Amino acid sequence: MRFRRPPRPGLLPLAAVWLLTRGGMLWLLAHDTLGIGGVGREVHVLYRYWYEQLAQGVLPADETAWQYPPGAVLVLLAPGAVPGLTYFQAFVALTLAADAAVALALARARGGDCAAGAWYWTCALPLLLHLPLARYDVLVTALAVGGLLAVRAGPARLGGALVGLGALVKGWPLVALVGTPRGRVTRQSWGSMLATAAVGAAALLLLFPQALGFLRHQGGRGVQVESVGGTLLSVAHLAGWPGRVVYRYGAFEFTGPYTAVVAGASLVLTGAALVWLLLWRIRSLHWSAATPADAALMAVLLVTVTSRVLSPQYMVWLLGLAALCLTSRATTQRAVAVLLLPAAALTALVYPVLYLQVLTVTPLGCTLLVARNGLLVWAALLSCRLLWEESAPDVLRVP
Repeated sequence: MRFRRPPRPGLLPLAAVWLLTRGGMLWLLAHDTLGIGGVGREVHVLYRYWYEQLAQGVLPADETAWQYPPGAVLVLLAPGAVPGLTYFQAFVALTLAADAAVALALARARGGDCAAGAWYWTCALPLLLHLPLARYDVLVTALAVGGLLAVRAGPARLGGALVGLGALVKGWPLVALVGTPRGRVTRQSWGSMLATAAVGAAALLLLFPQALGFLRHQGGRGVQVESVGGTLLSVAHLAGWPGRVVYRYGAFEFTGPYTAVVAGASLVLTGAALVWLLLWRIRSLHWSAATPADAALMAVLLVTVTSRVLSPQYMVWLLGLAALCLTSRATTQRAVAVLLLPAAALTALVYPVLYLQVLTVTPLGCTLLVARNGLLVWAALLSCRLLWEESAPDVLRVP
């Protein structure tokens, strides 16, 4: 008679906490009246509407709210393939499955020597309340985390393919492999990532020839209220700046004098962040087992805080990558992971709890944005400093 190997110590308590916290998130989503309410409306109304069009072979490329890479088509179609559930129920079920997969992968990570990452993910995600269950960012985070774990433990090509799928769905994983070790691992993982993204995009373009139309809408976006640039404009508004908040491109943005300057500055800063990442990679002297995950967190933080858009679900990406960093005792990013916890809690206050205060640019709403985005900027700068000191400690040292 064969006996099953008992679960790894600590896995059962982790599962219990995961079930308890996700049950609370589901309860909030079922009632969905907290703050501004209607967090699930994006799935109930918008995603379902797009699904009905996509199922008929029509891509909503002319709608300004459609700002997603071609792989988003697969994510939006997937709930319709789940039998016995409504579209909304299936979407939430798939999101929970991806969430559980991240927790399990972190808990059983090959090459990981610390359970803190799984506990961090399990306990940190509920700080965003029920929002993660009504957006597909958990799925993209699962692909990125799974890909980075595969790159660390092998095979690198599989890791690159998973990250490429994530990039095909939502762009940001393209920078997640910036910290892979030089040589064979980088060649295999980067090549696999680019090939997967390119082949997937080409296949989807054959089915939906307008699948790259999202680039036009992304290019036309302004300064979202919740972004770092939007925070500066919120402070200026309290001081008398005459701009106002309008709804366009599927988000609330500022319009008025100098908004184009702020939007342009954000693009310049994003370009500067990419140059920094390149400089860091070129000048780095030392790599550890934790460097790929640490660098991924640094890269996504920089892209997030310099963007014209900073939607609340972006915090899901950061929490997932911070959790991945914490699977290794060699990580440099513990302090960064700690900073992201209050940032996530403040994000829940920004949206949905006190979103009306944010949109009407009251002193309370402005204070929340300053505090949340201040923490994110601090975390980004700290991440850069800590990783630079670890991997290139002698480059800027004056004799």
